[in-house]
Amino acid sequence: MSPAVPPDVARYLAGRVVGLPEELPPAADDHWTEVMQAARAANGNILAVLEERLTKQGLQTLLAADLTAPQQANPTAQATTERWPDPIGQAAYHGVTGDIVRAIEPHTEADPAALMVQFLVSFGNLIDRRPYFVAEATKHYTNLFAAVVGRSAKGRKGTSWGHIERLLGAVDDRWHQSRVASGMQSGEGLIHAVRDPVIRHNDDGTAVTEDPGVTDKRLLVVESELASVIRRFEQTGNSLSAIIRQAWDAGNLSSLTRNSPARATNAHISIIGHITRDELLRVLGDTEIANGFANRFLWVLSRRSKLLPDGGGSYELGSALHQITNAWEHAAAVGELRRDSEARDLWHRVYPILSAERGGMHATVASRAEAQVMRLALVYAVPV
Repeated sequence: MSPAVPPDVARYLAGRVVGLPEELPPAADDHWTEVMQAARAANGNILAVLEERLTKQGLQTLLAADLTAPQQANPTAQATTERWPDPIGQAAYHGVTGDIVRAIEPHTEADPAALMVQFLVSFGNLIDRRPYFVAEATKHYTNLFAAVVGRSAKGRKGTSWGHIERLLGAVDDRWHQSRVASGMQSGEGLIHAVRDPVIRHNDDGTAVTEDPGVTDKRLLVVESELASVIRRFEQTGNSLSAIIRQAWDAGNLSSLTRNSPARATNAHISIIGHITRDELLRVLGDTEIANGFANRFLWVLSRRSKLLPDGGGSYELGSALHQITNAWEHAAAVGELRRDSEARDLWHRVYPILSAERGGMHATVASRAEAQVMRLALVYAVPV
């Protein structure tokens, strides 16, 4: 029998298996990683691994409590006992972002946090690689990746995207029609969507354009089934995970396959993915946590905010839409943004917190906190 697992860790691990909304105890990360590795070795029989890991007394206590309790039939009663992160602070609803969410929120069952993050990612893609900030020798642009994680299929993830799509489509219909896509299959396919021209030179030195490439390097990828995308990473020879990481880093993409050496420079790729909590726990393995795929994403929990049996009705965005259009036009001439003295003082206060060394899975997923915060700040700063 393996050493006893602390009771709070045991409850958390078992909760992960059956989908209970358990909070993460301090010591759970290492135990969960060990259990997942052992479960894979046991052909996925995670329950058997848990039975081996937990003490007999601890397992009996667990089974006598929450795990055998019937689920609440009353959604209101269930909601009162469910543990959920505190709402995002009001500072996140600054400026036009907040105006948009407040205008839409009464008319939708979508989570305000899902509306907010999808607006920020989409608007950051819309304005292209013009605004940027410099951290040491690296330029950071407004391309962001976000995963909206629903408690279940009822998390209204797609509903939240529909509102944002409608709004920004009204600002730039050409972008909406040609630069918003879905269906990532391979790294080469992603590069192809933002590819450079392919020019061949004849024996006499004349240049022949074999492929004109793509002139608009913006691409917003919206994946309603992010789990399917992550599963493709395991396919032999599939470079999708590596190319996605290149897209977040610098926008210069390459895949040196023998038959098709694809290349793209200055690509401005943003990603929105939708996934349920249970799917995420199943498909996001140790490799994608360790190799930096996960820490390039903003992970936002989403659940139904209210019940609207008759739908949400119509709403007017009015001045907010006007502000977005002005910001989109203004962004073309922005260039490098720098902190003023007030922002610099604030950054000096939060930087030690963001960059502190931490251990465990959650720290690994949040290890790009400094860059993520500054990219978000960049998007917020453009609508002036």
